[in-house]
Amino acid sequence: MSQQSTTAMRASIRATPEERAALGKEARRRSPRSGHAVYEPAADRRDPLRILEAQSAARVPELVPIRYGRMTESPFRFYRGAAAIMASDLAGSPDSGITTQLCGDAHLLNFRLLASPERELMFDINDFDETLPGPWEWDVKRLSASFVIAARANGFDDAERARVVSATVRSYREAMTRFAGLSNLDVWYTKVDAAGLKALITGQLRKEGRRKLDRALAKARSRDTLQVFDKLTRVVDGHRRIAADPPLLVPIADLLPDSERSALERQFRALIEQYAVTLPSDRRHLLADYHLADVARKVVGVGSVGTRCWIFLLLGRDGGDPLFLQAKEADESVLAEHLGASLYRNQGERVVAGQRLMQATSDIFLGWQRVDGFDGRRRDFYVRQLRDWKGIAMPETMTPPQLEAFGGVCGLTLARAHARSGDRIAIAAYLGGGDAFDRALVTFAEAYADQNEHDHRALLDAVRTGRLPAEEIPAS
Repeated sequence: MSQQSTTAMRASIRATPEERAALGKEARRRSPRSGHAVYEPAADRRDPLRILEAQSAARVPELVPIRYGRMTESPFRFYRGAAAIMASDLAGSPDSGITTQLCGDAHLLNFRLLASPERELMFDINDFDETLPGPWEWDVKRLSASFVIAARANGFDDAERARVVSATVRSYREAMTRFAGLSNLDVWYTKVDAAGLKALITGQLRKEGRRKLDRALAKARSRDTLQVFDKLTRVVDGHRRIAADPPLLVPIADLLPDSERSALERQFRALIEQYAVTLPSDRRHLLADYHLADVARKVVGVGSVGTRCWIFLLLGRDGGDPLFLQAKEADESVLAEHLGASLYRNQGERVVAGQRLMQATSDIFLGWQRVDGFDGRRRDFYVRQLRDWKGIAMPETMTPPQLEAFGGVCGLTLARAHARSGDRIAIAAYLGGGDAFDRALVTFAEAYADQNEHDHRALLDAVRTGRLPAEEIPAS
C-alpha cells in the first residue's frame, strides 16, 4: 500500500488546482470531518501489552526492562513508547483517502529546536523512526492526543484542554490553506527559524512566557558538540574516551572482551566509511578529515529503548576537535503492518528519506547503512550527529496559554511537513474554512487520552504481577 500511496500522491498532484480541490471536497462526502471525533476500541482490539512484547522480542534483552520502567512513569511517558499501539488503533479509522509522508510518531516532544547546516536555529519535527506514507490524519490525531495527555498531567480543566487542541488543529488547518495557495518552491522554502518562532508565539505569551522562550533558545544554542564532548568524555592514559554511565552509556571497552571488541571496532570503522557513500560529496570530504576514537552503546528516548544505538567519538585536527555521530537501529515502521511495506529495502534509508522530505533542513551528516552485528544478524541503521543545537519543550512547566501557543507552532510545522509531500490543495479543501475538523479532534483526543490511561494502568498491573520486567533508571 505504501507504493500505491506514493503513486496516488503524485497522480493527484499532476491534476489542476481546481481538480485537486474538488478531490478534497469530494472526500468530505465519503468521510465527513465530524466522523473524526469518534474513537472506540475495536471489539477485537489487540492486547496493547502483546504489541509491546512483540517489539521487545527483537531488542537488546537487558535494556527492555528500562523501556518498561520509563513507560510506567506516567501516561505521557507511556504514550511516547506506544506508537505501535496507536497505529493499530488508527488502522481502519475514518480518513479522507488523501495520503502524505507521515512522521508516524508526531507527539509534541518530537517537535523541537535544532540547527540548520547554515547554523540557524530552527523549529521542526525531529524523530522519523516510524515515517511512512499514509493518511495525513494519523499524524494530526497523534499530535492532538499528546497535547491532551500533557495537559491532563498539568491539571488543566476540560475547557483549557479543548483550547489547546483547538489551537493546534486550527493552526494546522489554516497553515494548510495558506500552503495550498503557494507555489511548490515557496512551500519547499518555508521554514520556522528562531526569529519566526518568536514572531509566531510571543504575542500570545506574557512576560514570563517570553523570558522562558528566550532561555530555551539560548540553551539550545549551548547544546552543541563541544558541550556533549565535555559531558560524555574523559582522558584515559592520554587518550580521549567516552565515560561510562551504565546501563545508559556503556563504552565498547566495557561491553566486550578484547578479541571481540577488536572485530567490532573494525566493523564500526567500515560502517562509517560505507555510510559516507550516502552523504553528498562535500560532506564525505568533511567526514574523511575525522578518525574514530571511541564507541559506546547508548540508551535513548522511551519508545526506542532496547533498539541498538551506538555513539561514535571522532576527532579531527586535534584532540579538541570532536564530532559525535549516533548510529541508531532502524527497524520496520510500526505503520507498515497497516499501510504496507516501505519502498526502501533499507530501513535506515526509509528514515533518512522521510526526514529529508518532511524537514525544512536536515543534519549535514544524515545518512544510512546496513551492517552485520556481533551476534551475526544484519541490521539497518541511520546515522546523524548526536547533538547539534537541540532544544526540547518542557510541557510540564507550561501554563495553558503557553501550551496553546506551543500547539499552534506544532500544528503549523506539521502542516508544512505534510504540504511538502502530499496534496496540500486537496487536504486544505477537505479541511475547509470552518472548524468542523478542529472540534472533531478535540473529542477524539480526549477519548484517546482515556484509552492511553487505561493502557498505562494495564502496564502498571503487568509490572506489579511480574508479567513484564521494569527497571526505573532516569534519563541522564
